[in-house]
Amino acid sequence: MRWGVFKDEKKDSNATWRMGYGVDFVLAHNYTSDFFVQQLYMDLGYKNIIISAGAKERPANLKNNELSTGSQTFGINARPVPEIRFEVPDYISLFGGKKLFSIRAHIGYGMLTDGAWEETFANKSRSHYAKNVLYHSKSGFLKIGNENIFPLTFEGGLEMAGTFGGRYYSGDGYSRNLYQGIGDFADILFGLSSDPGEGDYKNTKGNTVGSWLLSINYHGKGWKARAYYDHYFEDHSGLFYKYMDYDGLYGLELNIPNNSVVNNVVYEYVYTKYQSGSIYHDETSTIPDKIGGQDNYYNHNLYAGWQHWGMAMGNPLFLSPLYNKDKKLAFESNRFVAHHVGISGNPTQSLHYRMLFTFSKQFGTYLQPLEDIKYQRSFLAELNYSPERMFRRNMRGWSVGAAFAFDRGSYIGKNTGFQITLRRNGFFSL
Repeated sequence: MRWGVFKDEKKDSNATWRMGYGVDFVLAHNYTSDFFVQQLYMDLGYKNIIISAGAKERPANLKNNELSTGSQTFGINARPVPEIRFEVPDYISLFGGKKLFSIRAHIGYGMLTDGAWEETFANKSRSHYAKNVLYHSKSGFLKIGNENIFPLTFEGGLEMAGTFGGRYYSGDGYSRNLYQGIGDFADILFGLSSDPGEGDYKNTKGNTVGSWLLSINYHGKGWKARAYYDHYFEDHSGLFYKYMDYDGLYGLELNIPNNSVVNNVVYEYVYTKYQSGSIYHDETSTIPDKIGGQDNYYNHNLYAGWQHWGMAMGNPLFLSPLYNKDKKLAFESNRFVAHHVGISGNPTQSLHYRMLFTFSKQFGTYLQPLEDIKYQRSFLAELNYSPERMFRRNMRGWSVGAAFAFDRGSYIGKNTGFQITLRRNGFFSL
């Protein structure tokens, strides 16, 4: 059961100062918690800038959030991390009123809330974990073109995030403090310094991840198409494309709003096998050459990887540690190839549906490859009915939904699920 109260700060769009907020509670069964706060935040807007404080679900950049598998850095798969965030959420023009060059950006700092859960889960398999972990996020995007002037536009940008500070706990009882002072906040922002205890082979502070994103959009008359790319990286060699590779999420989207039966189609191809290569070597006094490889996506030697409450904070095709049968707090198969298709439509004014299908081949990791390639198929069908009137009664704000999903394959096995949803948006009146 889920209950929430929200106000979008854009409701005060005519005011110089605007305020929004959200409170979202969840009652769950057979999950990490029986009761938890999914969202709790407040937004304060001034002109083009928003200051946001709290845990808030945010849409993925340059993706169809209903049909896509999700972004590889800032996905929509895990519980949101509480943070204080400064952002320009909508594009603002750089040069004059034609809006041929526009930018948007954000920067934020926060803290993970799953330290106690990590400890409980990791102790089942003697995995390493960390508590009181700090969080940093930032992004910047550039849009070239204006669809009101010319139908072709380009969007591109960088998403980066990291976890830092806190206290590290090994699986054998050893621990050490990773927070070194206020300077850590600048180090994680600019990719400086290193974590304590790294010895001669130093890396940048914390667990830094990111993605380069690109979208090419064509705005036709009554339709829209785009091709997009999401290239994930784990370190600075990936940030500056030191090693050219094919890893990434490649997507195509077609939007036909006037076609009620099928008005959105998405296809995505995800490839993560290369990871800068199979060989890794730090420079030494005898062999000065450094080879960057085995990026080991979403995993880290000090932190519990790119996860929050056991769920991947990026793309859900990286199977979340929460589902590991051996209870290891790690991503056990980050090398895979996947095909994904999503379709949605509105056959009637009050009826909406979507269907998702994903096929993947899993290879494990470089350090622990699977003995045999594992295959997995996943399917979801969802239908929502939102009538304006029923039995002469005003039903505006009410909706009922049904969903059916299954997994079949040799990786996560056979799973089948059903969901019935009754939703009321607005204020209840007696």
